[in-house]
Amino acid sequence: MQGRAVLWLRSAAFNLLFFGYTAIATLLGLPLLPFLSAHAVRLYARAWMGGVLALLRATVGLVVEIRGCERIPKGPVIFAAKHQSALDTLVFHLVRTDVVYGLKQELGRIPLFSFYLARSGNIFLDRGGAATALKSLVRGAKAAVERGCSIVIFPEGTRKPPGAPPDYKAGVAALYAALGVPVVPVALNTGLFWPRRAFVKRPGRAVVEFLEPIPPGLERAAFMALLEQRIEERQRLLEATAADAPSAQVEARIA
Repeated sequence: MQGRAVLWLRSAAFNLLFFGYTAIATLLGLPLLPFLSAHAVRLYARAWMGGVLALLRATVGLVVEIRGCERIPKGPVIFAAKHQSALDTLVFHLVRTDVVYGLKQELGRIPLFSFYLARSGNIFLDRGGAATALKSLVRGAKAAVERGCSIVIFPEGTRKPPGAPPDYKAGVAALYAALGVPVVPVALNTGLFWPRRAFVKRPGRAVVEFLEPIPPGLERAAFMALLEQRIEERQRLLEATAADAPSAQVEARIA
């Protein structure tokens, strides 16, 4: 009971600091935003994200470990990542400052914060229907790659809890075929520590791992099979090893 209360209090402290910090960062940057390049805005996002991860470590005791950066090819790539948590979106700018995201159109209506999302070159999907959304994703991604940017896509389309059956959508295959750049699979276990739609964040070591890239040119079926195999095999291992960690050791990290 006491442990749950401590988790709740630490999570409450993080949430309070997170929203305050984000509000201040958003307001401070607004006067300069019209004069900044997309790259400069992404650098600002990197600094903000680094601050969020520092808050997580200080309040919750949650450390994020990023592995496999040496596997990422130079130049534009497609990052195809599992999506379990809001935490997943906070690591890519720390690794590369050329990344843009395919975002739901609704995110473009968030007051003030949406200005940063648009200014940094992200792709807002037309949600008129599946085919329309896919066309807008491919069109926006092509333009981004021509500018020298890399694309972050979550192939299952939405956040899913750890252990959920894989459900890879057609969007990642369409991008792979249209862009002709390598795809970097990304496995993670963030949902074990910052679950979707959950208030409580848990201490420990969340891992985000970049896997062996898939070169362009494969047939669609072969590409999809290889992508799912690489991500899911590593995913199961990351989730299993995190779940097997003794709780006493996890608590010791935040003592």
